[in-house]
Amino acid sequence: MSILSEKQKFLLLLGAFLFAYWLPMDNLRVRGAVVEAFAMLGDYAREHVLLCLVPALFIAGAVSVFIRKDAVMRYLGAGAPKPMAYGVASVSGAILAVCSCTVLPLFAGIYKRGAGLGPAIAFLYSGPGINVLAIAMTARVLGLELGAARAFGAVTFSLLIGLLMAFLFRSSEQQRQEEFEALEDEELPRTLSQEIAYFGSMIGFLIFANWARPAADMGFAMTVFNIKWWLSAAFLSMTVYTSFSWFTKEERSDWLDSTWGFTKQIIPLLLGGVLLAGFLLGRPGLDAGIIPDRFIAELVGGNSYIANLFASASGALMYFATLTEVPILQGLLGSGMGKGPALSLLLAGPALSLPAMIVLKQILGMKKMLTYVAIVVLLSSTIGYVFGMLK
Repeated sequence: MSILSEKQKFLLLLGAFLFAYWLPMDNLRVRGAVVEAFAMLGDYAREHVLLCLVPALFIAGAVSVFIRKDAVMRYLGAGAPKPMAYGVASVSGAILAVCSCTVLPLFAGIYKRGAGLGPAIAFLYSGPGINVLAIAMTARVLGLELGAARAFGAVTFSLLIGLLMAFLFRSSEQQRQEEFEALEDEELPRTLSQEIAYFGSMIGFLIFANWARPAADMGFAMTVFNIKWWLSAAFLSMTVYTSFSWFTKEERSDWLDSTWGFTKQIIPLLLGGVLLAGFLLGRPGLDAGIIPDRFIAELVGGNSYIANLFASASGALMYFATLTEVPILQGLLGSGMGKGPALSLLLAGPALSLPAMIVLKQILGMKKMLTYVAIVVLLSSTIGYVFGMLK
């Protein structure tokens, strides 16, 4: 994971100073965008940090300390059978059903422990991309065709994008895997069932504490929502019990140190990215960013490839909390957005965001981050364009 050089720090400080110095605060649009940036940061802090990002950071810290390297490489490493590696990655991400920012520490945790680039990327996309509740909500609100197309595209993308990334960076990935294989593992004084119970309790808390209210009475989803805090409390109690019963004081200290390491790396970049996204585009559904919403709406009508490309690129820059993309798309469709561009945004938007890109650059490096973003945007645009032509 790269560290900023002194020259880069100076350039960042200089850029921040020049931005503040020349910011035309007398302009009402600019003033509103500044307010919107901090409003979006406040929303993010209230809705996503305590119950979503913090548990994800603790899970990432535990993965990097307690999960055996050989176990990660056996199931997710570059040498693991592809059906198993990509299947495990996709299913694991889909079960978590988190937003594009919350999945980052989990991705960093498995990547640090030796997961191959391809399976790790499949996990990265599937977390926010293959959200069963969001897909069901898409079908219910936006129509069965868009819901089915989103489901097919998201599942296919998680596998295809992972395979493409693994192929494009196969040389550097082979060297990285060889370095992991040279490391020795230590035997952990716990059984497999204890490890499963420990990690399952943390994952259970993350899932149920963030279980969103369905848009309508959707049976099982609404039943779970009604008892979400009881389930969350049960899983949190189990996490506390297993942590103090099965782990030594030194192990808990290592866990906290690792969690703090991920926190220092990820949180400042995420918060800065949320501020920037809020300033540029505003909170989804509100025309308050420096870029007016009408520009976006005018460019995504019809079904030209440019319209699909613009829709997927715009979605990639926006930050969508889980499930918020559906009502936003409902409004855009009512304003004349084509169904092809709508699908392009649905496939790119939840899986990417400007804050996520900033963090991914630190984890993967600029080249891999830009390649991942380009693949998601181009594939989303292509699938959206084809879908629009069939309509």
